[in-house]
Amino acid sequence: MENVYRKLAQRLDTIPNGFPATESGVELRLLAKLFTPEEAALAAEMRLRYEPAEAIAARAGVDPQQAYQTLKGMARKGLIRARRGESGLVFALLPFVVGIYEEQLRRMDAELAALAEAYFREVAGKTILDAAPPIHRVVPVGEAIPFDLTVFPHEQAAAIVESARSWGVRDCICRVQQRLLGKGCSAPVDVCLILAPVEGAFDHDDLTRPITKEEALALLRRAEAAGLVHTTGNFRDRHYYICNCCPCCCAVLRGLTEFGVPTAVAHSGFRAAVDAEACLGCGLCADRCPMDALSVAEDVAVVDTSRCIGCGVCVVTCPAEALRLERRPDAAPPPQNIQEWMLLRAQARGVQLEEIL
Repeated sequence: MENVYRKLAQRLDTIPNGFPATESGVELRLLAKLFTPEEAALAAEMRLRYEPAEAIAARAGVDPQQAYQTLKGMARKGLIRARRGESGLVFALLPFVVGIYEEQLRRMDAELAALAEAYFREVAGKTILDAAPPIHRVVPVGEAIPFDLTVFPHEQAAAIVESARSWGVRDCICRVQQRLLGKGCSAPVDVCLILAPVEGAFDHDDLTRPITKEEALALLRRAEAAGLVHTTGNFRDRHYYICNCCPCCCAVLRGLTEFGVPTAVAHSGFRAAVDAEACLGCGLCADRCPMDALSVAEDVAVVDTSRCIGCGVCVVTCPAEALRLERRPDAAPPPQNIQEWMLLRAQARGVQLEEIL
């Protein structure tokens, strides 16, 4: 039984996102909590592209009809992807992050929370967070950017929301997990924004509550007021979610705050700047900054640009309007789309994409 989970773990690690092994083997216990042996055996033979059950069953050496029923059940559990193809359902493998983990809201309990935490701590961001390009990218608070700066659509949370045709909200899996461990913070939980390019995408989704575009934009403002950081996939086109992250619960920000992994999340392409003459030295920005990138020296706020991720949370806090975001001189655009991101990530990790695609 351990061998089937080890094989699945190795398969998940061939995805550019990564799923590194540990000395303790906690990743195998984590997979055993999520997958039955039969499910793990099928998933270990799957690819990132969609395929009919017959193709997966042939590689796994199992009955096609039995495989079809098992795969449908796995899709309902959020362990794999499923969609309707030309002649029926087709199935595809999910990365562990972003993917399987985020789909476990229904099943998250104290045991799963503890296993996920043990795994995250043991790998300390290895492969998942310390490879380039990062999985997530910060999206700045729109009000923090001066009106005379050119801002691209992928750099605007509101523009990402406007580009969708369906909007939904879920609880933040990271805060749910941390609260089950008796940790976490008082930040709102129901702020994970899900997007889709077609209308009515969440009408029959028991995990995602459908909301209107106006409610989605209001959700962004509520998250900003709570001091949360907008993050999304680290590419320019076709975004399917906006997370609203805190540094104490959310894995990508914890990669920076707890484990010091510089590639845990891509900065927004901006950085905070201070108008020293206008600054009151009140320290509200330093208290608000999730990265401890701001301090006060001689009654003036000072920015540590090496720590600043360009979220803009500090800017909307400043009572004197002495803070703004400015373009980083070395900022490079993120990959064009998920395909380019996967190619760059695979190259950085030495992963052969043909093995998983």
